[in-house]
Amino acid sequence: MDERFNKWLLTPVLTLLFVVIMYQYVSPSCTSSCTNFGEQPRAREAGQPAAPAPARRAQVPLEDWERRPQLPPPPRGPPEGPRGAVAPEDEDDEPGDPEEEEEDGEEEEERDPEAPENGSLPRFVPRFNFTLKDLTRFVDFNIKGRDVIVFLHIQKTGGTTFGRHLVKNIRLEQPCSCKAGQKKCTCHRPGKKETWLFSRFSTGWSCGLHADWTELTNCVPAIMEKKDCPRNHSHTRNFYYITMLRDPVSRYLSEWKHVQRGATWKTSLHMCDGRSPTPDELPTCYPGDDWSGVSLREFMDCTHNLANNRQVRMLADLSLVGCYNLTFMNESERNTILLQSAKNNLKNMAFFGLTEFQRKTQFLFERTFNLKFISPFTQFNITRASNVEINEGARQRIEELNFLDMQLYEYAKDLFQQRYHHTKQREHQRDRQKRREERRVQREHRGHRWPKEDGNTEGAVTEDYNSQVVRW
Repeated sequence: MDERFNKWLLTPVLTLLFVVIMYQYVSPSCTSSCTNFGEQPRAREAGQPAAPAPARRAQVPLEDWERRPQLPPPPRGPPEGPRGAVAPEDEDDEPGDPEEEEEDGEEEEERDPEAPENGSLPRFVPRFNFTLKDLTRFVDFNIKGRDVIVFLHIQKTGGTTFGRHLVKNIRLEQPCSCKAGQKKCTCHRPGKKETWLFSRFSTGWSCGLHADWTELTNCVPAIMEKKDCPRNHSHTRNFYYITMLRDPVSRYLSEWKHVQRGATWKTSLHMCDGRSPTPDELPTCYPGDDWSGVSLREFMDCTHNLANNRQVRMLADLSLVGCYNLTFMNESERNTILLQSAKNNLKNMAFFGLTEFQRKTQFLFERTFNLKFISPFTQFNITRASNVEINEGARQRIEELNFLDMQLYEYAKDLFQQRYHHTKQREHQRDRQKRREERRVQREHRGHRWPKEDGNTEGAVTEDYNSQVVRW
């Protein structure tokens, strides 16, 4: 009787088991759907809409899925601290300007366009071939000796703001003394009455208003010898030239707006080969005291406008082309020599920065001179030049008028990016080597903390092994 009952009981049990197994194979999506069904109430309790399950997304219309709110990705990297204001627009308070106008808070902060989302180095494809010497920039700047930083300030490249950083934002043993109401600061070496910085905000326009490379290289050594103590003349002095460059179209529009407001640089000396240019060599574009209210077309139509290719002219050695005498050689040969001279001088400078890359400019300056800024630079994307709306024809005309500056800027931008990536890569390599060394020292330290037992008995070996296993 018991055996018959067991047979009858075994049959439904096996049947039920078979049905359960078949159901699992036929309906494999039950697990995910049931799981998501159980998670939906918890999502609603948290105040967030439940997203469709991956297996069910195909059933949701594409428009509805794209309209669903997406949570922002978690922030990466350490939070940034307060930033110092660095606006690319500068106002030059030289003779002839109506007044020094400050930017009125209309700028918007802009993230670095080269910075990737994950914080790693962006992919950069170099266009020019530079040697390791060209990319490696480290200056053994002796601020306590006789070395001098010379800032070549090109108009409308953000030089005013960068110049203020040099006198107010560098962490020094003896900071520059800047008093309210005074345009110049006193930047003395530690314990001396000698200056280490030659710039608008430290020594003024000692070599002329916005002196170029030709003027500075012939004027600065003599000026500094007069300012220096006679007892130091026997020591050698190094001059480290630095400058800022800007996108030629933006710089040109910024200069036009500046001139339109009544600014002039007619007091500039333009010294070359010991003399200033004659009125025939350098005629003016306007008959009166200034060019207030000039239209963009009028500004572009002046063939001898110094705004055209200003960056190349101010960085080149003008004595190579007969200074401002345009009849010294043909125009094609003159342009070729000017561009090549500007490239060579820029490459051999101790440092140059780009207005469009403020953070990288700060990074390279700090690594080049081993000096640290107190407040970080900030990039702005709205300036007076960016507010000017021009059509494609006007932009093309500006590029044609500044064709030498366009070539120089492409060269400078490529060199700037290669230096930045080279410096970053070297820092990463040093950091990795430092971490390896630290790990090696830690391993040796742990090895010394585990004293080995004397003797070669089997029991001693087993005991030491067991104790190490516990420690592991």
